Amino acid sequence: MTPRLAELLPAIKAFIVEELYPLEQQALSTGFYELQPVLDEKRAKVKALGWWLPQVPQKWGGMGLSLLEFGILSEYLAKTLYGHYIFNCQAPDAGNMEILMEHASEDQQERFLKPLLNGDIRSCFAMTEPEFAGSNPIQMGARGTLSDGSYRVTGHKWYTTGADGASFAVVMCLTDPDHTNPYQRASQIIVPTDTPGFQLLRNIPVMGERGEGWLSHGEVMFDCVVPQDHLLGEAGSGFAMAQERLGPGRIHHCMRWIGISERALELLCHRAATRSLGQGKLLAHKQSVQNWIAESRAEIDAARLMVLNTARRIDAEGAYAARIDVSVIKFFVANVLQQVLDRAIQAHGGLGMCDDLPLAFWFRHERAARIYDGADEVHKERVAKYILKDYLPDTKNSHG
Repeated sequence: MTPRLAELLPAIKAFIVEELYPLEQQALSTGFYELQPVLDEKRAKVKALGWWLPQVPQKWGGMGLSLLEFGILSEYLAKTLYGHYIFNCQAPDAGNMEILMEHASEDQQERFLKPLLNGDIRSCFAMTEPEFAGSNPIQMGARGTLSDGSYRVTGHKWYTTGADGASFAVVMCLTDPDHTNPYQRASQIIVPTDTPGFQLLRNIPVMGERGEGWLSHGEVMFDCVVPQDHLLGEAGSGFAMAQERLGPGRIHHCMRWIGISERALELLCHRAATRSLGQGKLLAHKQSVQNWIAESRAEIDAARLMVLNTARRIDAEGAYAARIDVSVIKFFVANVLQQVLDRAIQAHGGLGMCDDLPLAFWFRHERAARIYDGADEVHKERVAKYILKDYLPDTKNSHG
């Protein structure tokens, strides 16, 4: 905890409890667009209080928090459904902001970044494709073909979060499919969603819920022509830029999952302390429930320490130095989240299965935590290979 954050957090926590928790029932029973006027009102309050864009440098109008500081704050924002959105630090916009601040031209920043930072528009990031395994990102069907000063962007993407209502998409596509280095074949191109040939085919039902607006995952077809100056950064740098956003992005995700886990544990404890089983017995008197509470407390605390340590290392040494730490927290925290949510739902019985509480919402949407940004199995393999390199014989060094 830094002095700056220690001073800020009590007021932010109070705002979340007093202003955002009461929105949850409405948020769970209505769509994004119906709720948007209320969300806009809350966003205006956050701006006025000076808490807007906590993850963005001050020169761009943000709070300028370090990754470690934002990680701590992110946990509190995640305890309610729209916390990150109301502070304008939600995925995928936060990742797009980072890349645009670092790699966009002045014209691109004026047209796309500044309205995004101001909260006037939303964006989306189109990378995943239904025809190819996400665990091997160099496999991709989307193309960006340059001709006469324009790119023709073609392809089929899905799980493009927030495509519904977004003003532009950052599209990952192959611009040099025959390059000898497979990691220099792809680029990122900005495609405004009002470009002819941009088709939002549907909002994908996630465990039965289609969602809308920012809370949706779109299936998108591209057959669009955009000017060459919509290329983001250098041609062939798509994978490098994707990696830039993934390291900090995984910290953001993990701290968000810890916040959800904390809220789920709070709900579990409240349920245990108030649910009567008759004859003077409470749910809290059951040893199995006590075990759930104790195990959840230990797992969340361990997860938090791992994530904040990784954030501190990224701040000090850079994302590459912490790449194995990032893989460890990605699969570990995602599984803690799933376990804690499952226990909380079990303790609530039928109430846990319905949308009178946010538990079922999180269980539907956050099961994907073990899949996106690298499936558990991919990260575990990476970590194991890194550890085993000191044990397995190779041509340079044999350990016998």
